[in-house]
Amino acid sequence: MSIEMTPIGVVHSTRTDAADDAWDSESATIHLDGDLFSPEALQGLDSFSHAVIVYVFDRVPPGNITTGARHPRGNESWPKVGIFAQRGKNRPNRIGVTTARIIEVDGLRVTVEGLDAIDRTPVLDIKPHMAEFAPRGTVSQPQWSKELMSEYWQPTRPQ
Repeated sequence: MSIEMTPIGVVHSTRTDAADDAWDSESATIHLDGDLFSPEALQGLDSFSHAVIVYVFDRVPPGNITTGARHPRGNESWPKVGIFAQRGKNRPNRIGVTTARIIEVDGLRVTVEGLDAIDRTPVLDIKPHMAEFAPRGTVSQPQWSKELMSEYWQPTRPQ
């Protein structure tokens, strides 16, 4: 089976490299494709605090795709885990998903904070974040993932 998708828009950001940390210091604007959409497509999105952004890690070369296990970020002090037990960009379908704060909706543009996608990243979808879709019950994760994420959203990059 093959699935074909057309990006709905593109990310515009000052961040041009896919460095791993300090994503909360970034604001980004998603520009919807004006040939496909009118501003009506975003009507009502501004009444939500957050949106789930689905995008493509389009600059990951096919030869860098991981299908098995690896040490996250190459850190051998963390366990080797399968690609589906981590959120690395070298995924089989190169799909990224992030919940970002909505700052402004204007025409065909959505400005957000905390989107870990670099400039010119193709966007596949925007969904409003609804509390009812958040996890129900207790959430757990291994210690290595907490260490990995400790500076991911920090407002400035560690020195």
